[in-house]
This record gives sequence, C-alpha cells and structure tokens, in this order.
Amino acid sequence: MDERSLTVAAVRSVGPDSVAIDIETPPEFDAQPGQFVKLTLAVDGEDHSRFYTISSPDVDGEFEITIGIDPEGEVAPHIADLDAGDEVRIEGPFGSDYYEGEARAVILAGGPGVGPAIGIAERALQEGNEAAVVYQDSDPIHVDRIEALADDGALVEVLADDEDLTDAVAAAVADGGQVFVYGFADFLDEATAALEAAGVDGDDAKVENFG
Repeated sequence: MDERSLTVAAVRSVGPDSVAIDIETPPEFDAQPGQFVKLTLAVDGEDHSRFYTISSPDVDGEFEITIGIDPEGEVAPHIADLDAGDEVRIEGPFGSDYYEGEARAVILAGGPGVGPAIGIAERALQEGNEAAVVYQDSDPIHVDRIEALADDGALVEVLADDEDLTDAVAAAVADGGQVFVYGFADFLDEATAALEAAGVDGDDAKVENFG
C-alpha cells in the first residue's frame, strides 16, 4: 500500500509507558496479525518514520498498533499525544512472518512482541484454532487481553525478564504448532535456544526481529 493519511480513532494506555493506537482502516488494506506498517509523523517540521506491528486480530473497520513510549524518544511521545480525529501517514502492510490460519499458533514474545502475540492468538481462537503464548516482560502490558486469552482456552505463560524460557517454551510446543517469535535480538537468541532445547528447529519458526 502506498502512503496514505489515515484518521486516528482512539489512543489509550495499555500498561506502563505503552499506548495502543486504533487507526481507521482504508479501502483495500488487507493485513494480517503479525504484519507491520510504517508510520510517519511530522515533528517540528521534520518527518520521522517508525515501524509498528499490528496488534489487533483483524483490520475490519480499524486496526491497532501498540507503541512503547520512551519519554526521551524523538517520535513516540508525540504519537502518545495524538487524539481521535488526528491524522497519521501509514504505509504498508509489510512482512511475511504472520498468521495464516495455522491450526495451532505458538507465539513467543519479548517486550513489545506482545502486540503481534495477542493479535495472532486472538485471531486463532476466533477461527476455532488453538494458541499458546509465552511472554517475557517484567512490566507486562495488555494484561486484560492476556488474561482473556487464558480464560478462552489459550495456554499462557508470563515471565519476568530474568526468568528462563526453557520450561515455558517446552510446554508451549509440546502439542506442536507453528511457532512465531517476536522481540528484540537478545530475546530472539534466548527463544531460539529454548526451542532447540525442546527439540524444535528454530529455522521453522516465523521470526520478526525488532532490532
């Protein structure tokens, strides 16, 4: 999709230093949970662009992105100050490591990777499939949706940053499924080691490195 100016529908806090932005879906915007968009915002007359992964289970009417707010950042604080009715410039969707209707989705998420994790898990359950989520973050966000996933039958494990992933990942992959991994490079390394310890080839996972 070429860059378009889209209307913000809502901005809300979803946890410590994090907001979710609902954006009105334009025509012919066919995106799946796990794909990402490029958001461009003018700050002091200069354009700044960032990539954010879709965190809603679908894009019907609106789609959601989840953003961690660094108070010293160039762009994120300005995004957090957006109001319903404001416009942002969006390009995309991009990415090939997304949910494609797999019968069982196993999502390993570190920090901001929880956005696509919950979007994929919610979509899987909506379609009558299974989901497992292992989420590592000492200050978890989207807690209400994580709890709802567990209530709806997903296997959910939330770990602190210093907790080992090995046992939780082994439990999550015990019944098979397509593995997705979202997070920063250090988390990806730890998640890959845990998958290998559980006998799963990390090369078979759909992986998105956040940097």
